[in-house]
Formats: sequence, C-alpha cells, structure tokens
Amino acid sequence: MNIIKSVFSIKDLENLSGIKAHTIRIWEKRYGLLEPMRSETNIRNYDIENLQKLLNVTLLYNNNYKISKIAQLHPEKIAELVHQIGTTENSMSHVLANFKLAMMNFDEALFLKTYNNLEREKDFSAIFFDVLIPLLHEIGLLWQTDTITPAHEHFISYLIKQKLLVSIEKLQLEPKKSDKTFVLFLPHNEIHELGLLYLNYEILRNGFKTIFLGPSIPLQCLTDIKKHFNNITFVTYITVEPGPDSINHYLDEFQKQLLNTTDSELWVFGKMTEFIDNQNDTKKTIIFKQISDVTGKLKK
Repeated sequence: MNIIKSVFSIKDLENLSGIKAHTIRIWEKRYGLLEPMRSETNIRNYDIENLQKLLNVTLLYNNNYKISKIAQLHPEKIAELVHQIGTTENSMSHVLANFKLAMMNFDEALFLKTYNNLEREKDFSAIFFDVLIPLLHEIGLLWQTDTITPAHEHFISYLIKQKLLVSIEKLQLEPKKSDKTFVLFLPHNEIHELGLLYLNYEILRNGFKTIFLGPSIPLQCLTDIKKHFNNITFVTYITVEPGPDSINHYLDEFQKQLLNTTDSELWVFGKMTEFIDNQNDTKKTIIFKQISDVTGKLKK
C-alpha cells in the first residue's frame, strides 16, 4: 500500500534541502532551528512544518545570510525575507523549494502561484529547461531514496503535464507547414510521456504539423498511420521500454516495418539511447543524446 509520508527522517531533510544531516544536527543543537519529534529509541523525526522551515532557512543561507543571524529571526521575518528573494530574483533555489513544498503538501495552489510568477518572466521553453527539468531530476533522486512516495511524484508530474498541454493547445491553433508530418509515440509498455509532450510542444513551436499518439503504441498502429500521410518523421522518447537488452531489436523491426520508404525517418530520445548500437544511428534513425538538441535539428 502506498502510504503518504507526513513524517521525515533527518536523511529525508538532507535529500530535500541539500544540507548535510550533520549540519542540520548542528543547527538544531546550537540554534534550535528545528523541533524534532523523538521516538522511544530517541530517533529524530520531523513534520512538514519543520521541513518548510528548513527549506526557507536553506534559501536564506544560500543567499549569504549567516545561520547565526537567521536563527535570531522571527518565523514571520524569515517568511518575509524568503518572499523578497523570490520576488526580486526569482532565484532557482526559491522556485525549486516552492515546487517541492507544493509536492510534499499536495498544494496545487502553491504550484500554480509559483509557476504563474515564472511565466511573467520566461516563455515555456525556458521554464521547462531552466526549472522543470532540474525539478524532475531532483524528484527522480528523491523517489530513488524513498524520500517521497509515488503519490508525490504523480501529483507533481500531473501538474507539469497540465502546463504542457495548455502550452501545446495554444500552438495547435496556429498555421502549420504542410511538407512534413511528425508522429509522436511511446513504444509498447512505455508510459513516461512528459519528455514526448515537450517534444510535441517544440515541434509545434517551429511550425510543423504533429500527430500525438501517446503511450504504449504497437508498431502495427504506426503502420496504419503511414496510409494517411507522406514524409513522416516518427519521434519517440524511451525511458524504460524497450530495455537495454531489446532496444536494438526493436529499432531493427522499426526499420523493416516503417522506414522502408525514402520519406520516413525515426528520431529517438531518452535514457535508453545509451544502449543503442552505432549501426542503428543512421540516416533513417537519428539518436538524440539530449532533448535540447531537437531545436537545432528542426531549424535545419
């Protein structure tokens, strides 16, 4: 059963704040910054209020406030200074801290407020690369260390997906070039679609027509698409499936079934690209090592 965490270990606090557990203990003992709960065996545990305070303290500390000075501040003053930093600098640490707090508290309003503030200064592409990719990377590490639960990950991922869909819809209303069609899909049993959704946004932003098929698409479905369109560029983002042992066989089958005409090609992104043999990186199948490379390719 997936139990939502509301109590955190000192290691959780380290993972979420970036401050070493040893340093947190010193701050706690010397300055009384946190008020842990203690188990019968005297093990420290912390509630969400302690986590929020530590993230705020960390933001001030990373902006050159001395910890001895922070410790003397009233909680309301700490919150005020944090707000000033976020308003005047829109600092990365402040934004990421807010997004992580929104995730831990399942606080949709905080996520939207933080995102909307970003949107006043950056376009969606900049927000995605400067903020959302680092956030997703941190979330992946937090999940791997059991600091967060799948419920936290799904909550924040859905909100990011929602922003992607809104940005995509705006571009879908604009005129498109008619010389090429991009078909975006995930292979059978692959369900991680945030990267593919961003690629859809970027291709649309460059004026091309896209057909977004989404997760877990068998090859046969793609064969059907070829009956309706010419000059197709298939685009996929492989995070988990097919895995290291089967990805090259998958690409071979893709080549045989879908790239047997001169006007079709396949673009492959995602973690599994590191396991692709060089022989599969051809004129028909193009391997991208990072998602940002798509921009240059689209402008050629």
